[in-house]
Amino acid sequence: MSGHSKFANIKHKKEKNDAAKGKIFTKLGRELAVAVKEGGGPDPDNNSRLRDVIAKAKSNNMPNDTIDRNIKKAAGEGTGDNYEHITYEGYGPGGTAIIVKTLTDNKNRTASNVKNAFTKGSGNVGTPGCVSFMFDEKGQILVDKEECDMDVDELMMLVLDSGAEDFLENEDSYEILTSPEDFSDVRLELEKAGITMADAEVTMIPQTYVELSIEEDIKNIQKTLDLLEEDDDVQDVYHNWDE
Repeated sequence: MSGHSKFANIKHKKEKNDAAKGKIFTKLGRELAVAVKEGGGPDPDNNSRLRDVIAKAKSNNMPNDTIDRNIKKAAGEGTGDNYEHITYEGYGPGGTAIIVKTLTDNKNRTASNVKNAFTKGSGNVGTPGCVSFMFDEKGQILVDKEECDMDVDELMMLVLDSGAEDFLENEDSYEILTSPEDFSDVRLELEKAGITMADAEVTMIPQTYVELSIEEDIKNIQKTLDLLEEDDDVQDVYHNWDE
């Protein structure tokens, strides 16, 4: 289920307007800069973290020259030196669990914005660890069935042989799950085989999902998620709402 709902969301996101795309590219540029600094330099062959962020950028249709420009800028100017990773956890309406991963150069601003997003959606920020135990950290790769010419059994054998934990066939996509440690190797094997990936990243997958039936709750959680998505400091948002 996680793969199918996420795949639908990805297709929707890729159809968004240029302003939304610009915001996504800004966030990815920041991630590229930090990956250059923390992962060991601007060469993706020697920096697996940068390699994974490049894959994420490509799956979000970021042009190659924009990716290269961000990497060169980070390597030359030391961009990313002032950013730090901060994770927030909390509850949305109806007992939903939300994890927010940020990359910020101003902790106070980010904390205030995240708290505001939760409050406006009738939720609240909790203590570290209050909801993360409800999620599993996994490498997740999604492949659009329409863009994959490889036979499904061949594809399954390829990913399992390269270290994947699981291969799932959804209605319109294939979902490949890995441990965070094996994610880069599996993604690289798919790249070598010429498989186009709709999405490829290490993510937090809910162990169970929460259904919301009250209209007000649905409006509120959507308000929180929209506010978080609009925030430049927020890199990723994970939740267990069954959309």
